[in-house]
Amino acid sequence: MAENVTEQIGKITLDLTHYPGEDLYCDGKVEDELLSIVKDYAQVEYRQIIEEKKSWPILYHLSPLRENIVDWIPMKHTEKVLEVGSGCGAITGALSRKAGEVTCVDLSKKRSMINAYRHAECENVTIHVGNFKDIEPDLPDNFDYIFLIGVFEYGQSYMGSKTPFEDFLNMIKKHLAPGGRIVIAIENKYGLKYFAGCKEDHLGTYFSGIENYEAGGGVRTFSRKGLEKILASCGVGKYHFYYPYPDYKFMTTLYSDEYLPGKGELSNNMRNFDRDRMLLFDEKNAFDGIVEDKLFSVFSNSYVVIIGDGFDVKYSRFSNDRAKEYCIRTDICRDAEGKAHVEKHPLCKEAEEHIRSMEDAYRSLLARYEGGNISVNACTLMEEDGKVWDSFEFLPGRLLSELLDECLEKDDCEGFHKLFCEYVERTGYNPTYPAADFDMIFSNIMVDGDKWSIIDYEWTFGKEVAPRELAFRAVYCYLLENEKRNKLNLDLIMEKLEITEEEAENFREQERGFQEFVTGQHKSMAQMRDLIGNRVLEPGKMIDRMQDMAGICRVQVYEDDGKGFSEENSYFVKDAYVGEQDVEVTLSVDGNVQILRIDPAMTSCVVTVEELLFNGVPVPTQDKKIFYTNGKVARPSATCIFSTTDPNLYIKVADLDRKAENELFARLKVVPVPERMAADMAASVKKIF
Repeated sequence: MAENVTEQIGKITLDLTHYPGEDLYCDGKVEDELLSIVKDYAQVEYRQIIEEKKSWPILYHLSPLRENIVDWIPMKHTEKVLEVGSGCGAITGALSRKAGEVTCVDLSKKRSMINAYRHAECENVTIHVGNFKDIEPDLPDNFDYIFLIGVFEYGQSYMGSKTPFEDFLNMIKKHLAPGGRIVIAIENKYGLKYFAGCKEDHLGTYFSGIENYEAGGGVRTFSRKGLEKILASCGVGKYHFYYPYPDYKFMTTLYSDEYLPGKGELSNNMRNFDRDRMLLFDEKNAFDGIVEDKLFSVFSNSYVVIIGDGFDVKYSRFSNDRAKEYCIRTDICRDAEGKAHVEKHPLCKEAEEHIRSMEDAYRSLLARYEGGNISVNACTLMEEDGKVWDSFEFLPGRLLSELLDECLEKDDCEGFHKLFCEYVERTGYNPTYPAADFDMIFSNIMVDGDKWSIIDYEWTFGKEVAPRELAFRAVYCYLLENEKRNKLNLDLIMEKLEITEEEAENFREQERGFQEFVTGQHKSMAQMRDLIGNRVLEPGKMIDRMQDMAGICRVQVYEDDGKGFSEENSYFVKDAYVGEQDVEVTLSVDGNVQILRIDPAMTSCVVTVEELLFNGVPVPTQDKKIFYTNGKVARPSATCIFSTTDPNLYIKVADLDRKAENELFARLKVVPVPERMAADMAASVKKIF
């Protein structure tokens, strides 16, 4: 038996009994940077550091949003948890807060140290460092939960057997207590994002999973049916699938088979934090069709599989891309009898007051709309075992936003404006009462026949706010959520509300201020994606641009043998453009040719002569008697500016060392520009000659 070797970091124990003495994998300098951050800074400072660093690894490892994937699970404080592949501790802190005892296993000592330092105050965490196969025999068999978050796909690395995933799962199962659960989070090999042009998360290549990993590699993700096949092989009969969106890494919404997304909900699809991606089609529109055809479980980007009993939670939406005092989670729960209700939970101590305020908001709005024709979904404040949350009835019906979308899809302007006018009338009731729901957007209104209900009112203020301002904000937010809604004539809405453009701009400025208030001026995930700076490549637009340019990005050569230039003595060079702006040509030149003319494009442009050789000897482009153009030449760089759609480069080969047969090589950079711009650029070139 190996001798127990441990280290203490704060209140966390590192068990190094099975550590081989060196890390067998490492992400290089970024791990040193992460270790330095968690040693020197408190967790409350991580968001600011993430924004300053603008680095994918820093975002990935330290973002508090990583905890969302487990935070919704209703664990008891007495339960024992095993986290396999704990890495830098993205979810360890959440597990520590929710469970009684947390045992982590990870191969890397450096990553385990990062985990330990960032959670040094967690006294219920032990981290085992080493190969899981070596550590596994020493683990107990009474864990209530075993978490494999972004781990199961590495089964081959863990097991090295012919059936690694089945063997891995069977090994894990042995350590469950009776009634225990295994939680697997993993990418779907057929996730829509991969079809749309995202690279496979582990290999960084296009379509690897879709092509069934033909190129090899040690990582495998699975479709739902593929996972079910593995579960069946392991004798697992009780399991439940959940669907984290946009994916499990930075989940904002969790769906289930009992609560699937509706049309229009899946609009947050720009998931290229780590690397460039293509954009082959509009994922939102594709998801709308997938949702309508009930195929979401096939194309969900990620899965969460619960092996064992399910949970009452069937849907969860996280609102924690905010200031801490407003970070909450909204759950839809369904009990054993099938009755549903809604809960709102604080995600930290700082947000508890926000949760408490909603009961007061309910009473205020109830008083305001008494006698009106819009109801307010009742809020009941719940407190138990030191926890606080709000409970609401799950109301039947359809969201007003859905009904308005249907009108737009049918080009039913009359129907849209009828619904909008009814919204203004119902929500504008008793306007002088000192209580207003600032977030009275269309997706917070449930319509069930003639009954309209306010279902979410977390931003209710104890003051009068003009109904037309709230209505304008509702329309403004509605348009921002979906580009397809831009067909709506905003001018007519503003005219109906009697809002001037100046007032509208003031309202927009107020909205920007409100968003800063809610977020605490932190960057959103969309803003972080822009800061990290990875590109979105759109092949469709590139093809269109190429087709547009095909008529002008052509190279024509004229030869003057002493009789002048003519179309008869000219030809087009096939495949002269080797890139969007790059021209390379090798021309055979007869010894009788006096002057060679190259037309690099059929449009105004800027041409840089990067290389020009005649029989392997550089052409003296600085000599205007040998090299000249019908544009303006900035010498000695030989950059030529053409404000004409017929740009000409002339090489007087008669003054060069000619042979009976000659060869001219030209490498040019050709950048099309508008004629007016080219003329301005040409005018700015100093006349040296």
